[in-house]
Amino acid sequence: MVDIDSDFTLKELIVGIKNDPFLPTFNHAYAAVDGLRVHYVAAGEGMPILLLPGWLQTWYACRDLILPLAEHGFRVIAADLRGMGHTDWPSSGYDTGQLAKDMNALMNRLGYSRYSVVGHDVGMWVGYAMAADYPDAVERVVLMEGGIPGLVRPSAEVFMPQAESAYFWQFMFNQQPDLPEFLLQGRERAFMKYLFERWSFRPDRIALEQYVETYAAPGGVRTQMNYYRAFPATIAQNIERAKKPLAMPVLGLGGDHGVRDLPERMLSSITKNLKSAVLLDCGHFAPEESPEQVLEHLLPFLIPALK
Repeated sequence: MVDIDSDFTLKELIVGIKNDPFLPTFNHAYAAVDGLRVHYVAAGEGMPILLLPGWLQTWYACRDLILPLAEHGFRVIAADLRGMGHTDWPSSGYDTGQLAKDMNALMNRLGYSRYSVVGHDVGMWVGYAMAADYPDAVERVVLMEGGIPGLVRPSAEVFMPQAESAYFWQFMFNQQPDLPEFLLQGRERAFMKYLFERWSFRPDRIALEQYVETYAAPGGVRTQMNYYRAFPATIAQNIERAKKPLAMPVLGLGGDHGVRDLPERMLSSITKNLKSAVLLDCGHFAPEESPEQVLEHLLPFLIPALK
Protein backbone atom coordinates (compact mmCIF):
# COMPACT_ATOMS: atom_id res chain seq x y z
CA MET A 1 0.00 0.00 0.00
CA VAL A 2 1.16 3.50 -0.79
CA ASP A 3 1.48 5.90 2.12
CA ILE A 4 -0.44 9.18 2.15
CA ASP A 5 -0.21 12.29 4.28
CA SER A 6 -1.55 11.90 7.81
CA ASP A 7 -4.28 14.50 7.18
CA PHE A 8 -5.55 12.42 4.23
CA THR A 9 -4.96 15.21 1.72
CA LEU A 10 -5.64 13.69 -1.71
CA LYS A 11 -2.41 12.72 -3.40
CA GLU A 12 -2.38 11.55 -7.02
CA LEU A 13 0.16 8.78 -7.56
CA ILE A 14 1.24 6.75 -10.57
CA VAL A 15 1.51 3.14 -9.47
CA GLY A 16 2.22 0.08 -11.59
CA ILE A 17 0.03 -2.95 -10.89
CA LYS A 18 1.84 -5.97 -9.59
CA ASN A 19 1.78 -9.18 -11.65
CA ASP A 20 0.51 -7.51 -14.84
CA PRO A 21 3.34 -5.81 -16.76
CA PHE A 22 1.13 -5.20 -19.80
CA LEU A 23 -1.45 -3.15 -17.94
CA PRO A 24 -1.09 0.65 -18.23
CA THR A 25 -0.46 2.61 -15.07
CA PHE A 26 -3.41 4.34 -13.41
CA ASN A 27 -3.77 7.28 -11.06
CA HIS A 28 -4.15 5.84 -7.56
CA ALA A 29 -5.30 8.02 -4.68
CA TYR A 30 -6.87 7.92 -1.22
CA ALA A 31 -9.60 10.06 0.27
CA ALA A 32 -10.77 10.52 3.85
CA VAL A 33 -14.50 9.82 4.08
CA ASP A 34 -15.94 10.16 7.57
CA GLY A 35 -12.74 8.73 9.05
CA LEU A 36 -12.53 5.90 6.53
CA ARG A 37 -9.55 5.86 4.19
CA VAL A 38 -10.93 4.98 0.75
CA HIS A 39 -8.69 3.86 -2.08
CA TYR A 40 -9.67 4.58 -5.66
CA VAL A 41 -8.24 4.65 -9.15
CA ALA A 42 -9.02 7.56 -11.47
CA ALA A 43 -8.73 8.24 -15.19
CA GLY A 44 -10.13 10.60 -17.78
CA GLU A 45 -12.01 13.88 -17.68
CA GLY A 46 -15.71 14.59 -18.07
CA MET A 47 -18.94 13.21 -16.63
CA PRO A 48 -18.10 11.24 -13.44
CA ILE A 49 -18.83 7.54 -13.29
CA LEU A 50 -18.19 5.32 -10.27
CA LEU A 51 -17.20 1.66 -10.78
CA LEU A 52 -17.80 -0.75 -7.88
CA PRO A 53 -16.39 -4.31 -7.95
CA GLY A 54 -17.70 -7.43 -6.31
CA TRP A 55 -16.99 -9.92 -3.55
CA LEU A 56 -13.43 -11.26 -3.17
CA GLN A 57 -12.26 -8.76 -5.78
CA THR A 58 -11.00 -5.17 -5.84
CA TRP A 59 -11.06 -2.18 -8.21
CA TYR A 60 -8.71 -4.33 -10.35
CA ALA A 61 -11.73 -6.28 -11.62
CA CYS A 62 -12.72 -3.11 -13.52
CA ARG A 63 -9.29 -2.58 -15.11
CA ASP A 64 -10.42 -3.24 -18.69
CA LEU A 65 -13.34 -0.82 -18.43
CA ILE A 66 -11.47 2.20 -17.08
CA LEU A 67 -9.51 3.47 -20.07
CA PRO A 68 -12.22 2.84 -22.72
CA LEU A 69 -14.72 4.77 -20.59
CA ALA A 70 -12.17 7.54 -20.03
CA GLU A 71 -11.53 7.73 -23.78
CA HIS A 72 -15.25 8.32 -24.36
CA GLY A 73 -15.42 11.41 -22.19
CA PHE A 74 -15.93 10.12 -18.66
CA ARG A 75 -14.07 10.83 -15.44
CA VAL A 76 -13.80 7.26 -14.17
CA ILE A 77 -13.49 6.47 -10.46
CA ALA A 78 -12.97 2.77 -9.64
CA ALA A 79 -13.18 2.40 -5.87
CA ASP A 80 -12.53 -0.26 -3.26
CA LEU A 81 -15.46 -0.53 -0.84
CA ARG A 82 -14.79 -0.66 2.90
CA GLY A 83 -13.21 -4.02 3.71
CA MET A 84 -12.02 -4.34 0.13
CA GLY A 85 -8.57 -3.97 -1.44
CA HIS A 86 -6.63 -0.99 -0.11
CA THR A 87 -9.57 0.78 1.51
CA ASP A 88 -9.66 0.45 5.31
CA TRP A 89 -10.98 -2.82 6.75
CA PRO A 90 -13.13 -1.82 9.76
CA SER A 91 -15.09 -4.41 11.74
CA SER A 92 -18.53 -2.88 11.10
CA GLY A 93 -20.50 -0.85 8.59
CA TYR A 94 -21.11 -3.49 5.90
CA ASP A 95 -24.84 -2.98 5.39
CA THR A 96 -25.55 -1.38 2.03
CA GLY A 97 -26.91 1.76 3.66
CA GLN A 98 -23.49 2.49 5.14
CA LEU A 99 -21.62 1.32 2.04
CA ALA A 100 -23.77 3.60 -0.12
CA LYS A 101 -23.13 6.47 2.27
CA ASP A 102 -19.37 5.83 2.02
CA MET A 103 -19.40 5.94 -1.77
CA ASN A 104 -21.68 8.95 -2.11
CA ALA A 105 -19.44 10.78 0.37
CA LEU A 106 -16.40 9.78 -1.71
CA MET A 107 -17.93 11.27 -4.85
CA ASN A 108 -18.91 14.42 -2.96
CA ARG A 109 -15.39 14.59 -1.50
CA LEU A 110 -14.03 14.52 -5.05
CA GLY A 111 -16.34 17.36 -6.02
CA TYR A 112 -19.10 15.43 -7.82
CA SER A 113 -22.69 16.06 -6.77
CA ARG A 114 -24.11 14.10 -9.71
CA TYR A 115 -22.67 10.97 -11.25
CA SER A 116 -23.46 7.52 -12.67
CA VAL A 117 -22.73 4.16 -11.01
CA VAL A 118 -21.74 0.77 -12.41
CA GLY A 119 -21.82 -2.03 -9.84
CA HIS A 120 -20.98 -5.74 -10.11
CA ASP A 121 -21.98 -8.35 -7.50
CA VAL A 122 -21.57 -6.66 -4.07
CA GLY A 123 -20.99 -3.49 -6.06
CA MET A 124 -24.43 -4.13 -7.57
CA TRP A 125 -25.95 -4.23 -4.07
CA VAL A 126 -24.29 -0.91 -3.26
CA GLY A 127 -25.20 0.61 -6.63
CA TYR A 128 -28.86 -0.14 -6.01
CA ALA A 129 -28.68 1.35 -2.52
CA MET A 130 -26.99 4.49 -3.87
CA ALA A 131 -29.64 4.94 -6.55
CA ALA A 132 -32.43 4.49 -4.00
CA ASP A 133 -30.89 6.52 -1.17
CA TYR A 134 -29.38 9.33 -3.28
CA PRO A 135 -31.69 9.69 -6.31
CA ASP A 136 -30.72 13.33 -6.83
CA ALA A 137 -27.07 12.34 -7.11
CA VAL A 138 -27.22 9.16 -9.22
CA GLU A 139 -28.00 9.97 -12.84
CA ARG A 140 -27.81 6.44 -14.27
CA VAL A 141 -27.04 3.07 -12.72
CA VAL A 142 -25.82 -0.24 -14.13
CA LEU A 143 -26.45 -3.33 -11.98
CA MET A 144 -24.49 -6.35 -13.14
CA GLU A 145 -24.46 -10.09 -12.38
CA GLY A 146 -25.83 -10.71 -8.94
CA GLY A 147 -28.84 -11.13 -6.71
CA ILE A 148 -29.66 -8.23 -4.42
CA PRO A 149 -30.51 -9.34 -0.85
CA GLY A 150 -34.15 -8.71 -0.06
CA LEU A 151 -35.10 -8.37 -3.75
CA VAL A 152 -34.34 -11.89 -5.02
CA ARG A 153 -37.49 -14.03 -5.34
CA PRO A 154 -37.68 -16.67 -4.04
CA SER A 155 -35.42 -15.50 -1.26
CA ALA A 156 -31.83 -16.61 -1.76
CA GLU A 157 -31.37 -16.49 2.01
CA VAL A 158 -33.82 -19.38 2.42
CA PHE A 159 -34.38 -21.27 -0.80
CA MET A 160 -33.79 -21.04 -4.53
CA PRO A 161 -34.27 -23.42 -7.45
CA GLN A 162 -31.28 -25.65 -8.02
CA ALA A 163 -30.11 -23.78 -11.13
CA GLU A 164 -29.85 -20.50 -9.24
CA SER A 165 -28.77 -21.92 -5.88
CA ALA A 166 -25.47 -22.85 -7.54
CA TYR A 167 -24.72 -19.13 -7.41
CA PHE A 168 -26.24 -18.27 -4.02
CA TRP A 169 -25.28 -21.08 -1.60
CA GLN A 170 -22.66 -18.77 -0.09
CA PHE A 171 -25.40 -16.41 1.12
CA MET A 172 -25.92 -18.77 4.06
CA PHE A 173 -22.37 -20.10 4.54
CA ASN A 174 -20.78 -16.66 4.66
CA GLN A 175 -23.11 -15.45 7.39
CA GLN A 176 -22.01 -18.07 9.90
CA PRO A 177 -20.02 -16.51 12.76
CA ASP A 178 -16.31 -17.43 12.62
CA LEU A 179 -16.87 -20.67 10.67
CA PRO A 180 -15.64 -19.43 7.27
CA GLU A 181 -12.53 -17.94 8.85
CA PHE A 182 -11.85 -21.21 10.72
CA LEU A 183 -12.26 -23.37 7.62
CA LEU A 184 -10.51 -21.08 5.15
CA GLN A 185 -7.42 -19.96 7.07
CA GLY A 186 -4.43 -21.00 4.96
CA ARG A 187 -6.80 -22.25 2.23
CA GLU A 188 -7.77 -18.89 0.76
CA ARG A 189 -6.30 -19.64 -2.65
CA ALA A 190 -8.02 -23.02 -2.97
CA PHE A 191 -11.35 -21.50 -1.95
CA MET A 192 -11.09 -18.58 -4.35
CA LYS A 193 -9.89 -20.78 -7.20
CA TYR A 194 -12.91 -23.05 -6.63
CA LEU A 195 -15.31 -20.10 -6.79
CA PHE A 196 -13.71 -18.36 -9.76
CA GLU A 197 -13.56 -21.55 -11.81
CA ARG A 198 -17.15 -22.62 -11.11
CA TRP A 199 -18.78 -19.22 -11.44
CA SER A 200 -16.99 -18.17 -14.62
CA PHE A 201 -17.01 -19.12 -18.29
CA ARG A 202 -13.52 -17.66 -18.84
CA PRO A 203 -11.56 -18.30 -15.61
CA ASP A 204 -8.31 -17.57 -17.47
CA ARG A 205 -9.31 -13.87 -17.53
CA ILE A 206 -9.74 -13.56 -13.77
CA ALA A 207 -6.84 -12.16 -11.74
CA LEU A 208 -6.88 -14.93 -9.13
CA GLU A 209 -3.39 -14.30 -7.77
CA GLN A 210 -4.08 -10.59 -7.38
CA TYR A 211 -7.09 -11.29 -5.16
CA VAL A 212 -5.43 -14.13 -3.24
CA GLU A 213 -2.57 -11.80 -2.35
CA THR A 214 -5.08 -9.25 -1.03
CA TYR A 215 -7.43 -11.44 1.00
CA ALA A 216 -4.95 -13.98 2.36
CA ALA A 217 -3.72 -11.13 4.56
CA PRO A 218 -4.83 -11.27 8.22
CA GLY A 219 -8.47 -10.23 8.47
CA GLY A 220 -9.08 -10.50 4.74
CA VAL A 221 -11.58 -13.35 4.86
CA ARG A 222 -13.48 -11.76 7.76
CA THR A 223 -13.99 -8.47 5.95
CA GLN A 224 -15.43 -10.26 2.93
CA MET A 225 -17.82 -12.30 5.07
CA ASN A 226 -18.99 -9.13 6.80
CA TYR A 227 -20.94 -8.07 3.71
CA TYR A 228 -23.09 -11.17 4.21
CA ARG A 229 -23.29 -10.92 7.99
CA ALA A 230 -24.90 -7.51 7.47
CA PHE A 231 -27.79 -9.13 5.56
CA PRO A 232 -30.46 -8.52 8.25
CA ALA A 233 -29.88 -4.76 8.03
CA THR A 234 -29.44 -4.76 4.24
CA ILE A 235 -32.58 -6.82 3.64
CA ALA A 236 -34.68 -4.58 5.88
CA GLN A 237 -33.31 -1.54 4.05
CA ASN A 238 -34.05 -3.02 0.63
CA ILE A 239 -37.62 -3.90 1.54
CA GLU A 240 -38.16 -0.23 2.31
CA ARG A 241 -36.24 0.93 -0.77
CA ALA A 242 -38.33 -1.25 -3.06
CA LYS A 243 -41.49 0.62 -2.04
CA LYS A 244 -40.35 3.53 -4.24
CA PRO A 245 -39.27 2.44 -7.74
CA LEU A 246 -36.10 3.94 -9.16
CA ALA A 247 -36.88 6.78 -11.56
CA MET A 248 -33.47 7.13 -13.26
CA PRO A 249 -32.42 4.93 -16.21
CA VAL A 250 -31.27 1.48 -15.03
CA LEU A 251 -29.36 -1.16 -16.99
CA GLY A 252 -29.37 -4.76 -15.73
CA LEU A 253 -26.79 -7.21 -17.09
CA GLY A 254 -26.39 -10.95 -16.54
CA GLY A 255 -24.16 -13.60 -18.09
CA ASP A 256 -25.62 -16.55 -19.96
CA HIS A 257 -23.42 -18.80 -17.78
CA GLY A 258 -24.16 -16.67 -14.73
CA VAL A 259 -27.47 -15.40 -13.39
CA ARG A 260 -28.84 -14.97 -16.93
CA ASP A 261 -31.96 -12.76 -16.89
CA LEU A 262 -32.20 -12.52 -13.10
CA PRO A 263 -31.38 -8.76 -13.06
CA GLU A 264 -34.34 -8.07 -15.37
CA ARG A 265 -36.71 -10.28 -13.35
CA MET A 266 -35.51 -8.83 -10.05
CA LEU A 267 -35.56 -5.17 -11.09
CA SER A 268 -38.58 -4.93 -13.40
CA SER A 269 -41.07 -4.15 -10.64
CA ILE A 270 -38.88 -1.61 -8.82
CA THR A 271 -37.70 0.52 -11.75
CA LYS A 272 -39.48 2.88 -14.12
CA ASN A 273 -36.89 2.95 -16.90
CA LEU A 274 -35.17 -0.44 -17.17
CA LYS A 275 -33.06 -1.86 -19.96
CA SER A 276 -31.50 -5.28 -19.72
CA ALA A 277 -29.33 -7.73 -21.61
CA VAL A 278 -27.76 -11.16 -21.27
CA LEU A 279 -24.05 -11.36 -22.10
CA LEU A 280 -23.05 -14.34 -24.26
CA ASP A 281 -20.30 -16.80 -23.30
CA CYS A 282 -19.99 -15.03 -19.97
CA GLY A 283 -20.14 -16.23 -16.39
CA HIS A 284 -20.51 -14.30 -13.16
CA PHE A 285 -17.39 -12.13 -13.39
CA ALA A 286 -18.53 -10.08 -16.37
CA PRO A 287 -16.17 -7.07 -16.08
CA GLU A 288 -13.17 -9.41 -16.25
CA GLU A 289 -14.52 -12.21 -18.41
CA SER A 290 -16.17 -10.10 -21.08
CA PRO A 291 -15.24 -6.42 -20.81
CA GLU A 292 -15.77 -5.98 -24.56
CA GLN A 293 -19.42 -7.04 -24.32
CA VAL A 294 -19.96 -5.06 -21.15
CA LEU A 295 -18.68 -1.93 -22.89
CA GLU A 296 -20.96 -2.58 -25.88
CA HIS A 297 -23.89 -2.12 -23.49
CA LEU A 298 -22.36 0.46 -21.14
CA LEU A 299 -21.37 3.04 -23.71
CA PRO A 300 -24.72 3.60 -25.45
CA PHE A 301 -26.46 3.54 -22.05
CA LEU A 302 -24.10 5.99 -20.37
CA ILE A 303 -23.21 8.37 -23.18
CA PRO A 304 -26.56 10.22 -23.06
CA ALA A 305 -25.44 11.42 -19.63
CA LEU A 306 -22.68 13.41 -21.37
CA LYS A 307 -25.20 15.59 -23.19
